[in-house]
Amino acid sequence: MIKLFVGLGNPGSEYEATRHNAGFWWIDALAHELKVTLVPDKAYHARVARTTVQGQTVWLLQPQTFMNLSGKSVATLAKFFKIQPSEILVAHDELDVVPGQVKLKLGGSHAGHNGLRDIHAQLGSADYWRLRLGVGHPGVKAEVVNWVLKKPSPDDRVAIETCIDRALTAVPALLVGDMEKATLLIHTAKPPRPKPPRPEGGTNPAVKAGESAEK
Repeated sequence: MIKLFVGLGNPGSEYEATRHNAGFWWIDALAHELKVTLVPDKAYHARVARTTVQGQTVWLLQPQTFMNLSGKSVATLAKFFKIQPSEILVAHDELDVVPGQVKLKLGGSHAGHNGLRDIHAQLGSADYWRLRLGVGHPGVKAEVVNWVLKKPSPDDRVAIETCIDRALTAVPALLVGDMEKATLLIHTAKPPRPKPPRPEGGTNPAVKAGESAEK
């Protein structure tokens, strides 16, 4: 059962549309879905929303500490309200997943993501859920910082938004702890519409190769 939804990003208009803020985009979409408003809260170093769904208190959190200190915000709220790591979902940009794909994962390494690295350290645990929103990789390690701090192409932005929408369909399952169903909903994209088969042996599909059109 997820009680705390976290979206990672950097505060400030100059970062708003960059790949590194994909987690913020998802939390914004979730807030709209749940009809709540994120408001600044200095106690948690974040923009925060609180709501109740089927009798369960649910928190939405956007750390305003900049990415490298995201754990300060997450751990402060989680520890105060006794929310366990397994009850936390962190949405973040993922270099190792291409735009148009999104993955749900429990635990594992931070894989060099500075936001996850700090959450690991501040929570003292890696056993929280991650919603990995694919932003792709520049192909060269030295270009990673510039890549995540730039805007995706229009096509990639549309692909990421599509994944955000798909992940929202899993929220009811996440709230009741049906992680198997949530994973299926998040990982399953609608298959592309099949193309009609190309005719063989020429422009007339009724004529087989080597045969005359007239009998």
